[in-house]
Amino acid sequence: MSQEDSPGESPSGEDPGLFDKIVGLCKRRGFVYQSAEIYGGFRSAYDYGPLGVLLLGNVKRQWWRSMVQLRHDVVGLDSSILSPPAVWEASGHLENFSDPLVDCRGCGARHRADKLADPGVCPDCGRTGALTEARQFNLMFSTHAGPVADSAAEVFLRPETAQGTFVNFMNVLRTSRRRPPFGIAQIGKSFRNEITPGNFVFRTREFEQMELEYFVPPDESERWFRYWCQDRLGWYLGLGIPEDRLRLRAHPAEELSHYSSATSDVEFRFPWGWDELEGIANRGDYDLSRHAECAGERIEYFDQAASDRYVPHVIEPAAGATRAAMAFLTAAYDTEPVGAGERTVLRLDHRLAPYQAAVLPLSRNDRLVPTALEVFDRLKGRWMCDYDETQAIGRRYRRQDEIGTPLCVTVDFDTLDDSAVTVRDRDTMAQDRVAIDRLADHISEKLTA
Repeated sequence: MSQEDSPGESPSGEDPGLFDKIVGLCKRRGFVYQSAEIYGGFRSAYDYGPLGVLLLGNVKRQWWRSMVQLRHDVVGLDSSILSPPAVWEASGHLENFSDPLVDCRGCGARHRADKLADPGVCPDCGRTGALTEARQFNLMFSTHAGPVADSAAEVFLRPETAQGTFVNFMNVLRTSRRRPPFGIAQIGKSFRNEITPGNFVFRTREFEQMELEYFVPPDESERWFRYWCQDRLGWYLGLGIPEDRLRLRAHPAEELSHYSSATSDVEFRFPWGWDELEGIANRGDYDLSRHAECAGERIEYFDQAASDRYVPHVIEPAAGATRAAMAFLTAAYDTEPVGAGERTVLRLDHRLAPYQAAVLPLSRNDRLVPTALEVFDRLKGRWMCDYDETQAIGRRYRRQDEIGTPLCVTVDFDTLDDSAVTVRDRDTMAQDRVAIDRLADHISEKLTA
């Protein structure tokens, strides 16, 4: 076995080039690719590679586990991406879902007026007084259903998953036999025609949301709003984001959406500053009442015990899966000196790491590879595992550090005699010799320690 130097002290302070380093890591190691890159790329669209799809899947899995599996009062839903205009007219999206757009008369660039550092200066060309008056730009994507592209066949790609939940409220109420307070959770793609997408996968036109609509008696809405604010903040902390990189920010009255009586954002300190990870909103009875009115249907809950009929209020924690994945990557990224060099390590929680373990034969020797594959077969049913037999063992350790694999299992020539392997810890680089027969138990203990 090759030995490594002890880890040094982590550098203190924020790295000003952190954003570029994370983007570079994502591209180099197969987390995220630019969509249609061989054709020059498609702006604001990204494809998730072999590691990215595992990381994103783990983020969504942990959200679902927290919001649905571990609760008795939440059920799931997967609603359609396409919806008729009536849904979005009722919800207010056709009228209100817009951003202020300005054009630069000098360079032709378009910008969101409310995101400009100086509303009189174009951030692209620096010209003063070249920006047009702001006009509202609707963010909805429309398309046509059926063979004839006329207005009668116009449909919209959903800009959020929430409305699919609201229009299915009575269906879920009847079939699940739940009663308020209870929730309906949904994970899925949403689409917004952003004026200025940017910051890598943070703001894109196609993204995944993780949304819960929690239906409560009207007089309990404030209590449940406070509950979900703290619960959702705790979820990020519990998966490894440091407390000093998270905050809960309440929206002032002028920032509230038309449906909200209170909203707070869970914000993360990205390399460019504080930005939203998740919004928790008290939507009141706006959505259910609007759909009931526009559809001509009764949407309400009848409490038989109290002989009371009411429209539930809704508390909505709405998170971005891709934003969350980027925040976890950013918080986990670290570099430290090792010997005369430096290693990059993603200190991801094992529940989020693309691989929980990697099996590495010391070399591609014909005597080692069959045993290494047997070890891989022992572990693959319990954890997502990588198998890598190319390059020197030190280089393979560095690669696994860089992609966040918590444990490396090395099969060496001593394994052929003692039926044991070396288990290396990502964070400490400490190595333990473990019998193959108890390897699974050892990994389980390490991952849950």
